[in-house]
Amino acid sequence: MAALDGDLGWTLGTVFRAYVKATDVAVGDLPGSHRGYQILKAATEEQPESQSALCQRLGIDRTVMTYLLDDLERADLVARKPAPGDRRTRLVVATETGRARLAELDRRLAHAETHVLSSLTAADRKQFKALLGTVAAHANSLDPVADACRIVEDLATHTP
Repeated sequence: MAALDGDLGWTLGTVFRAYVKATDVAVGDLPGSHRGYQILKAATEEQPESQSALCQRLGIDRTVMTYLLDDLERADLVARKPAPGDRRTRLVVATETGRARLAELDRRLAHAETHVLSSLTAADRKQFKALLGTVAAHANSLDPVADACRIVEDLATHTP
């Protein structure tokens, strides 16, 4: 594989595949898998967001978000509460069960991340993540992701 070592596409794809495999195990049976985790994480913030704001921020289609929230609510991980200023708007907040589950998920995902990046020192992992974050933010500013599901669809149409 030495010929592909410098190929960005191969490198990113390989790391992404390893990360997805490791984190799939970490999130286990969480409703919505990775997207469920992102929603749960956002729902624990001090300033709860509306369902619509979460859709925009996380790049999740509104219809898909409704189903994800239904599943997370049935599992007693989040609740939709009326916004104080506008009772038509629903804020997504984590329940106590959701906060406890998130703490466990954070530990498990940190372990998975450490496993995937284990060939790097702790300092190199920190620098790698910072650099990757900078590249991702720039790429997203040039071509914002409105719906994360579209990324997978785009990849599927370009895969031979």
